[in-house]
Amino acid sequence: MLRPFGAVRQLLRRQRLRAADPHGHGEVGHGSHENKSWFSPGDNDPGGYLFNETPPPPGHSRKWEDWELPYYATGVIAFLMLSIGLSSKPDTNIDTWARNVALKRLEEEEQAAAAAKGEAP
Repeated sequence: MLRPFGAVRQLLRRQRLRAADPHGHGEVGHGSHENKSWFSPGDNDPGGYLFNETPPPPGHSRKWEDWELPYYATGVIAFLMLSIGLSSKPDTNIDTWARNVALKRLEEEEQAAAAAKGEAP
């Protein structure tokens, strides 16, 4: 009767050991590198810097990578094209068209009414 509980206890013990070491090395920080994924060929200690870049010495500026200037220039050009292009596009909304047609008809009716008033007396 206690046999299922023993199996559950062993399962929980294995889960605890796996949670302590997610790579399956046995102990945390020890073991062979055979179990590691081929995506990460070695240990990578980030060192605490953003993007693992060491800060430049005082008084010097950071040197740009080759890809940064075209990337930022493309972003600025795309922003300008979209902001200028979208702000100057024609208004093709059906509500605007209907309003303009209604105003034109109203104006024509007022002119016709003024002409009829002028002819009637």
